[in-house]
Amino acid sequence: MTIRIEDQNLLFHLQTDHTSYIFRVMENGELGQLYYGKRVHAKPAYDNLATKTWHNVAALWRQEQHDLHPQLLKQEYASLGKGDFRDPAYQVTQENGSRITEFKYQEYQLVDGKKHLKGQLSTFDDNGDDAQTLTIVLKDQLLGLVMNLKYTIFPHQDVIIRSTSFQNQGTEKLTVNSAASAQLDLPDADYDFIQFSGAWARERHLIRTHLRSGIQSVGSLRGTSSHQQNPFVMLARPTASDATGSVYGFNLVYSGNFRDQVQVDQYDASRILVGINPQEFAWNLKPGETFQTPEAVLSYTDAGMNQLSQQMGAFYQEHLVNQRFAHEQRPTLINNWEATFMDFDEAKLLDFAKTAKKLGLEMFVLDDGWFGHRNNDDSSLGDWFVNEPKFPNGFGNFANQIHDLGLKFGLWFEPEMISIDSELYKQHPDWLINAPGRHASPERQQFVLDMTRPEVVDYLFSAMSKIIDMTKLDYIKWDMNRNITETSSGQLSSDDQLEMPHRYILGVYQLYDRLVKTYPDVLFESCSSGGGRFDLGMMYYAPQAWTSDDTDAVERMMIQFGTSYGYPQMMMGAHVSAVPNDQVGRITSLETRSNVAYFGDFGYELDITKMSAEEQQQVKEQTAFYKAHRQLFQFGKFYRIDNPFENGGNVMSWEVVSADKQHAIAGRYQLLNRPNIGYIRFKVVGLDPDTKYIVNGSTEEFYGDELMNAGLVLDDILKATHGTDRSADFSSKLLVIDAIK
Repeated sequence: MTIRIEDQNLLFHLQTDHTSYIFRVMENGELGQLYYGKRVHAKPAYDNLATKTWHNVAALWRQEQHDLHPQLLKQEYASLGKGDFRDPAYQVTQENGSRITEFKYQEYQLVDGKKHLKGQLSTFDDNGDDAQTLTIVLKDQLLGLVMNLKYTIFPHQDVIIRSTSFQNQGTEKLTVNSAASAQLDLPDADYDFIQFSGAWARERHLIRTHLRSGIQSVGSLRGTSSHQQNPFVMLARPTASDATGSVYGFNLVYSGNFRDQVQVDQYDASRILVGINPQEFAWNLKPGETFQTPEAVLSYTDAGMNQLSQQMGAFYQEHLVNQRFAHEQRPTLINNWEATFMDFDEAKLLDFAKTAKKLGLEMFVLDDGWFGHRNNDDSSLGDWFVNEPKFPNGFGNFANQIHDLGLKFGLWFEPEMISIDSELYKQHPDWLINAPGRHASPERQQFVLDMTRPEVVDYLFSAMSKIIDMTKLDYIKWDMNRNITETSSGQLSSDDQLEMPHRYILGVYQLYDRLVKTYPDVLFESCSSGGGRFDLGMMYYAPQAWTSDDTDAVERMMIQFGTSYGYPQMMMGAHVSAVPNDQVGRITSLETRSNVAYFGDFGYELDITKMSAEEQQQVKEQTAFYKAHRQLFQFGKFYRIDNPFENGGNVMSWEVVSADKQHAIAGRYQLLNRPNIGYIRFKVVGLDPDTKYIVNGSTEEFYGDELMNAGLVLDDILKATHGTDRSADFSSKLLVIDAIK
């Protein structure tokens, strides 16, 4: 049993293989948090952890209960207004304006497995992985409002899934003003808050700050999870590193406005809240209606951040992403965007595809510009029919020619967008999101469709289905290139407008759901100007995402390294592009560009038809190398070794290791060369200490413990390149490590 319940004491002990999560029903009928951390023995009560003392100048729950101060309690799902002055997990407004609630424990329900949430995407246990689900039912008797706190334990990945639902069983309309997916109260504040922040083209850089009194938070009000902040955050002890130490991870299965917050109170206790951003949110709950929050993912380890990333990544692979592709190797691809942009015709694309086939690539992806009359970015979004002048012989015929070459065919869509210069806008100007009487703010010369409208979802499903059927499509790159402004829906009443951001993303999920179920063999890749929606909500349908529009190898080191804390490499689209790089103008070697891109879902974004014969041969060899090691690169256990966000950031390294520890590939990267350096001794991780290995086909044999503890001297790297025109900066080296049979 993973969930142990002491009925007499109403104590709940949730155990995974390595962690314990313990809470109980308190004297006031609410839930009190006792412990979340390394696994401890189960017993009937933990009186010491439930100790309470009297404090002066603190509100009491009842006069006769002199030591029950709400502001001192560690709680599971706290309210505001009855003596706890920290930010609450939820707030509900009644028709009389009151926002005071009093939920009391009613019962619990315990079932094996994990059911899908009704009307909402959710994690699952479809393969019988010993999950158990506990539902705690609480009720506010005055309002007739029922709260269900849901906990699912995935023991073998040390993951807990939490969510909350509100069911109005009363007679009056209520308004849910805020509703976190999870709350966790910890007894101290000696933690570092680790977030992954940035902007377009420099997403998910690691920022680590120690907790302080007050509130630290990240979030989004952009209608997306955003480039600027990511829903994944960590709390780590100050001494914790990738290799050692205690760390908690929090993520949200959601793609819209979110907030992750840590509040440190006057007693140095920490409250973590994860969920929909309460700003610009409200949900009207009529009698008989239910509101369900997205799911939050919680995980803990005392073995460092690499371990946390690995256990959460394993969980996503087994219990979140589309299982059709969860274990299937992803194809190598060529995307035409940075090669041609929108300046192409059928002949140019076919030449491109034929060259790709000769170089060993497996899929040709046609990016923006194939539809409507789109030759630049100010027209045709929403007109998902073929641009006939570019494909005079028919789009289906073009797709057949790609398939006849032995290549898969992929296509770019931006379903959620609309151009003023489009047939769709002429027919349905009211489908554009805008506030009544206000000027609509353009971004990237485009606007956003109102995905809360069922007719919009129906139109997009029909239009996209026709193209998929016509082309026998294998892959869709789903883009979303701007944030939402003037957030308002013409189909919602004035009282319901604050529901619009959440309803929007539910509409996106509905379209995804219909397409994935109708076309189960189509691989979807999420994109939002690169990494603007790199989140678990998107990954539920699209098991990989375009990690960033920035394809510069140096910046991608930082982006992919930061992303790896919260997401496995199988989720990261990683391509080689031309130099000077389109985003930053940097020149890096083809070798370094590929050595970075290998650690993800590999492809190219450059004009391979204009490369020299020598460069094309390099591409052919790189593609063959990746395909030979694809299982390891995409699904191997990922380790971070040298952190580019520390020690000046000049060196970065990482490694993937096979499950049986028979194979590993490590990458070491140095940005700037240095004169007169000493020997470089590089230590790998994750090997079997008693197994003998060879490195890069060498004749010398090494035990695993030697490679991990003594290291390997790299005497052929980072040397000056006299007599060549190649810079020694931005250097890289791969170490292919194979066990001796």
